[in-house]
Amino acid sequence: MRSTITAFLVSAAVLFLLAAPPPAEAQQAGKVARVGVLLFSAPEADPNAAAFRQGLSDLGYVEGANLTTLYRFAEGKPERLPALASELVALKPDVILALGGDVAPFARTATNVIPIVMAASQDPVQAGLVASLSKPGGNITGVTFVSSELAAKRLQILKQAAPGISRVAVLWNPDHIDPEYRETQAAGKVLGIHVQSLEVRSAGDFDPALQAAAAERAEAIVVVSSRLTTINRQRVLEFAARQRIAVVAGWGPWVESGALMSYGPDLNVMVRRTASYVDQILKGANPARMPVEQPTKLDLFINVKTATALGLTISPSLLLQATRVVE
Repeated sequence: MRSTITAFLVSAAVLFLLAAPPPAEAQQAGKVARVGVLLFSAPEADPNAAAFRQGLSDLGYVEGANLTTLYRFAEGKPERLPALASELVALKPDVILALGGDVAPFARTATNVIPIVMAASQDPVQAGLVASLSKPGGNITGVTFVSSELAAKRLQILKQAAPGISRVAVLWNPDHIDPEYRETQAAGKVLGIHVQSLEVRSAGDFDPALQAAAAERAEAIVVVSSRLTTINRQRVLEFAARQRIAVVAGWGPWVESGALMSYGPDLNVMVRRTASYVDQILKGANPARMPVEQPTKLDLFINVKTATALGLTISPSLLLQATRVVE
């Protein structure tokens, strides 16, 4: 009888040990991740915020279960960002997402301890956010939408679409630090295209800049992506349509709104990648040793309706290269 009871107890103990998760796993399963999110606009208004939430969801994070998201957002008022970044840091989240290259510096100024994951359309090295792309070296890492030779490739594709083009204006914000205007200039010299600089630092700069393009008989406007140019997208496209000027941009939504073409990364894909960075940091990864990711997949969007309005016939070979053709 005693041997039977002993055998039963041993069997029960073995089954308990097999069924129970290891202590570390059990602790991880019960932990609620606290993720701070610093935004320029607002959670409902920012499509990139939705992409980040989807990325976390794909990785198994559920708001109210194993995730608490702490939002601070400027509602389009950049002067509020320093105080909002400090507020977010005071809440002591496990990690902070800074959504935008113009947002990340405020998070970085507010803390050099809490890990920060950024999604930036500018060059984070030139902006002083990281020491290098391969070895960030501090408490910030993430993704950048900037990739070498992107600007030159856009000009080459424009030349394919319109072989006779010789005058191109570049609409860019000098305060948004990236190499695209410089690279477009260099590509223009190789392709025999005169490149005109249209500098915009505020919404009030757009009308005179666009008028300068028309005065110089620009045949196309290449838009360097930044929050400022994106916010003013519609006025740029409406002006270009009236003046019959082609618009080339870095992101697909421009083409969907009427630009001739775009060449660059899928923003939703890139922002979803930030969720992976957050996940790795929550699991113990050191941001100083996590390389900043650049785009590896680039999309070409072409709007054939706009091409027709401009009197252009896009070659079948170029259309075959397109990720999407908008008709």
